[in-house]
Amino acid sequence: MKIVSWNVAGFRACLKKGFQNFFEEIDADVFCLQEVKATKEQYDFHPKRYFEYLFPAERKGYSGTLIYSKVEPISCVYGIGCKKFDLEGRSITLEFTDFYLVNLYVPNVKRTLERMDERMEWEKIVQAYLKKLDKKKSVVICGDFNVAHTEMDIKNAKQNVGNAGFTNEEREKFTELLNCGFIDTYRYYHPDTKDSYTWWSYMKGVRERNIGWRIDYFLVSNRFIKEIDEAKVYSDIYGSDHCPIGIEIK
Repeated sequence: MKIVSWNVAGFRACLKKGFQNFFEEIDADVFCLQEVKATKEQYDFHPKRYFEYLFPAERKGYSGTLIYSKVEPISCVYGIGCKKFDLEGRSITLEFTDFYLVNLYVPNVKRTLERMDERMEWEKIVQAYLKKLDKKKSVVICGDFNVAHTEMDIKNAKQNVGNAGFTNEEREKFTELLNCGFIDTYRYYHPDTKDSYTWWSYMKGVRERNIGWRIDYFLVSNRFIKEIDEAKVYSDIYGSDHCPIGIEIK
């Protein structure tokens, strides 16, 4: 089973930049998108072989998550049970026979860190939510976590310490989540790989010079890592300021 995750930074824009070509070429069983910024009536990509689950933000043109799945899930849950964040369409959970799949778009603390308190609140709620799921069956979590976890996950670590996405608070919360019983699949299979990123600034030449951050992840329950064949970063795929990532489940 192949699962792909991608922050498309506006689905309508990404559709005009070759999204469908990648979608058809990669032929994933499940495709999770973040930052969709659209309602169902605003885009015309509804592939027939897939079940479609969209959770748009109440605010137009903002946030939103979407999942396409060839396999019909047992159940689908929108949100994490907190109205403040659920109004922003930040999470979809699908239940399959052997695992839960959680598609997340984690709030950005913003350049001035003005949303740090809300981010810490989100971290606490999501951690409890995931731990609850994990007690029932294994969990696969994917999406844009808006944090580079270690210095290996960012090009210019020293210059970025304390900046949004690389603050001690955000990084510690990511470590805390892993310590709850989850594994970063890419780092598990590529423990020493540097310069592998999933997000680049739109500033001229930044992506070409690979001055990036790895802020998109697939995490899985510790006991489920044996079921993962590989973890990939599709860094050569354009269409957004993020690139897609993926895993294959046996």
